[in-house]
Amino acid sequence: MALSANLFLRQSQSLVMTPQLMQSIQLLQMTHFELTQFIAQEVEKNPLLEFTSNDDDIGSNGDRETKDERFDAADDSHGDDDRNSGDLASDWYESENTGHADRLNDELDTNFSNVFPDDGGPQRADAPELLSQWKSMPGGEAGESYDLDDFVAGQISLRDHLNEQIPFSLPSMADRLIAQHLVEQLDDAGYLQADLNETAERLGASVADIERVLGDLQLLDPPGVFARSLSECLAIQLRQKDRFDPAMERLIQNLELLARRDFATLKRLCGVDEEDLLDMMAEIRQLNPKPGSGFEPGISEAIMPDIVVRPSSDGSWLVELNPDTLPRVLVSQSYFASVSKTSQDHAFLSECLQNANWLTRSLDQRTKTIMKVASEIVRQQDAFLVHGVDHLRPLNLKTVADAIKMHESTVSRVTSNKYMLTPRGLFELKYFFTVSISAVEGGDSHSAEAVRHKIRVLISHESPDAVLSDDDIVDTLKKGGIEIARRTVAKYREAMNIPSSVQRRREKRALAKVASF
Repeated sequence: MALSANLFLRQSQSLVMTPQLMQSIQLLQMTHFELTQFIAQEVEKNPLLEFTSNDDDIGSNGDRETKDERFDAADDSHGDDDRNSGDLASDWYESENTGHADRLNDELDTNFSNVFPDDGGPQRADAPELLSQWKSMPGGEAGESYDLDDFVAGQISLRDHLNEQIPFSLPSMADRLIAQHLVEQLDDAGYLQADLNETAERLGASVADIERVLGDLQLLDPPGVFARSLSECLAIQLRQKDRFDPAMERLIQNLELLARRDFATLKRLCGVDEEDLLDMMAEIRQLNPKPGSGFEPGISEAIMPDIVVRPSSDGSWLVELNPDTLPRVLVSQSYFASVSKTSQDHAFLSECLQNANWLTRSLDQRTKTIMKVASEIVRQQDAFLVHGVDHLRPLNLKTVADAIKMHESTVSRVTSNKYMLTPRGLFELKYFFTVSISAVEGGDSHSAEAVRHKIRVLISHESPDAVLSDDDIVDTLKKGGIEIARRTVAKYREAMNIPSSVQRRREKRALAKVASF
């Protein structure tokens, strides 16, 4: 069979994910901090992009014109009038008051130009960071340069804090070497994660020397550091407070019984009554189970709300975007026009202009999408904003996506790491999407978050003689129109770190008995 080449013309449709489209999708789920970093990188790469702010206006030539420039121009426009008025004032002064200062100096034998000869040097400004706004501040005319880092409190790590104390506690260089090795084996909470036998073998020392150095290190600040378990950490802190008596020692050795609120067994083991046992528990609650946590500050990012919800005068809700989180990027058309006339690389400039226009359009589309999703969430959760968490409605991504005619993945990206400031507080947008729990006899369904809140309220109002079990909570919720299983109540209770009814009954009865005396 002979082979031949043929030419066919076909039309087809396909979805092509261009790099710019993928980047636009990623912009939706970026946080404010990530978006600021991304825009800063784009501004650095693209000469046609520049940051702008609320104080900047667009002039007649397409460039920015700041308030200071407008004020300077206004001052220049009135410069002649000021100079003319100044000349008249000087003529009047010379004609009326010439020689008054010299005559007063001669009569009073005083030189007014040197009234305070012992004045010190220029005064340091109280708030140097405000010198640019307040020229009349003391020290504002001194012309000194200030470093804002001088006014920031320095952070010290746990290891640095311990290394400063070791030379005062261990005079021997060999002991300091062992201590330095043990310091490196601490975790972020201040617990020692090293095996003493392996440490002794590695350093060529005896286990007794390691334990002796460890005993000295456990006396350092913060109390409880270099402990190898929670019970040892609490025991170290109690020894420093001189409260580690035999009864407290037996209580520390039985922390599992304390977690189960087995007060009867603890009273028998410690040889104390309920009042003394509750006092011992109160002392343990005041101890720090993680003594090193205060010296290892994690990287914290301030949460800025992306949407602000306020009540309107007509009874509705006013949904606004937070202007502090809105990225403001300007495409300099005048700079492009001036450079394109002299530059020979028109392809590079055209690509920069295309990328700049794409970025501004993507940021505008991102803002509109966030506004649509936030407005629909506020419309769906109007009862929550008015009455509180008890009226939080069950909501899913599909409901919002269908209302604003977008895909669920788009709504999911918009609600990731975005926050809304409401009269009820600051909430992540994901907070308003909860699982639906069916109601009794076909009533309105309830939100899982609202049900958890009801469980928390029921447990907080129970009395020592009427502690609610999980079955009692199920019956109470069913009377309120909520159909829920007992295992679901137990799961919600454990997620909120609420003990079982047996443990709560023991603790509440003990507290009530002590309060009655």
